Amino acid sequence: MTAPFRLADRATREQAEQLLAPAAARSTATRGRARPESEDPLRTAYERDRDRILHAKAFRRLKHKTQVFLHPDGDHFVTRLTHTLQVTQVARSLAAALSLNETLAEAIALGHDVGHSPFGHIGEDALEPYVPGGWHHAAQGVRIVEVLEDLNLTWEVRDGVRAHSWKISPPPTTREGECVRYADRIGYLSHDALDAVRAGVLRPADLPARARAVFGEPGSEMVGSMIDAVVAGSLAGGSAVVMEPDALEAMHELRTFMFERVYESPVAAGQKHVAIDVIRRLVDHHLAHPELIPATYRDTEADLVTQVVDHVSGMTDRYALAMHDRLFDSNATSLMTPLLP
Repeated sequence: MTAPFRLADRATREQAEQLLAPAAARSTATRGRARPESEDPLRTAYERDRDRILHAKAFRRLKHKTQVFLHPDGDHFVTRLTHTLQVTQVARSLAAALSLNETLAEAIALGHDVGHSPFGHIGEDALEPYVPGGWHHAAQGVRIVEVLEDLNLTWEVRDGVRAHSWKISPPPTTREGECVRYADRIGYLSHDALDAVRAGVLRPADLPARARAVFGEPGSEMVGSMIDAVVAGSLAGGSAVVMEPDALEAMHELRTFMFERVYESPVAAGQKHVAIDVIRRLVDHHLAHPELIPATYRDTEADLVTQVVDHVSGMTDRYALAMHDRLFDSNATSLMTPLLP
């Protein structure tokens, strides 16, 4: 009788990686971890990294962190966690289509936003004065996985988290990291547009005509079209993951439109001053009272400003608002008028 199961241990999975495209990263060729570890009998190095990120405290906090709209009064607005899951799906789709290492792309995508502050990119603006050269969530993400939670991830995953944003130079070293760069942009442009329509900031017809002609409507049609454009562009030649030139121009146009009409709109940023005030008052108060920083989430070898910024940037939106109201006997939460669903 044929056995119903067959063991696929680490050696079997590593052997399967040899069938990937020449440009793919292989777990057997990783640059390694900061601290050497014995190999897992079942999982590859990248599979272990994926699992560690999924179980990290910083990953769990993403469910209560803003993506675009502050304090939305509706169950279907994208949060930082659902955005991360969407990016992971897109990154895996790109990696699979290009015969790259899906697990590495998955691990980077799951970890790409763990360093985000409360209140989305508004939080980055609030924290900027405290950090020479500015504060960026990608650098904080690396600090979380290397220091604050010390996950001892492989070099390739940490590199992908570091450079997932298009603002960061140099770009990711692996092609899987490049997949996450595109997946991040595909995820936020398509689903943020849907949220903007839901919030009454946009009508579908407001989107640039070129973007609608190239990619279709926001949602699954747009996501699928953008994935196809990256796959086609990458297969057309060269060694990098790229989008077809015409589609890339349309995506840049859509991104410019989204910044003008959504990300910097009065509705999306209507409570921006409140969010910035909340974060900066929390930072200043903890600088004066560092004993309030939890010992379990504190790098005692860092300077005080870094310790405080670590703590405040790791807060969820609701935790930051609750702590602010408790410390200052105010009600900042009431000033953030919920968006209509």
